Amino acid sequence: MASKKLMRSREYNMIAGVMGGIAEYLGWSPFKVRLLFVIVSSLSVAVPGILIYLVLWFLMPMAEE
Repeated sequence: MASKKLMRSREYNMIAGVMGGIAEYLGWSPFKVRLLFVIVSSLSVAVPGILIYLVLWFLMPMAEE
């Protein structure tokens, strides 16, 4: 059994594929992951969501073709 790896999505990308990659990894809908991210980011004062997104963009490798 092959283990899943957290990678940016090529299929479900809007900006960099970060949320699409998380959705593929969890087996969730990309729309739901994006919506949840926006809600949590807008409610969080301590850590801005854009900073988390940029860090994930930098750390997550792009999925192979």
